Amino acid sequence: MSLFATKEALPVEIVGLRLHCEICKHERFFDRKGQLNTAVASLFNLDWFDATARCLVCANCGYVHWFLPQTARE
Repeated sequence: MSLFATKEALPVEIVGLRLHCEICKHERFFDRKGQLNTAVASLFNLDWFDATARCLVCANCGYVHWFLPQTARE
């Protein structure tokens, strides 16, 4: 398990709204980080330089909800 991962599934709010899984409507998620790799960075073995997204994994069905960091949305 990674340093950033939550050990237990928890309810999550995104922009003030409670998140429900898009697939099964469950309300508890594991919090993870996911690398947003680009082809150029991967070509030069610089994947660590790419942005990291917040991934919320549904505790019921495993569907992963990806959220871009603020800087990637600008």
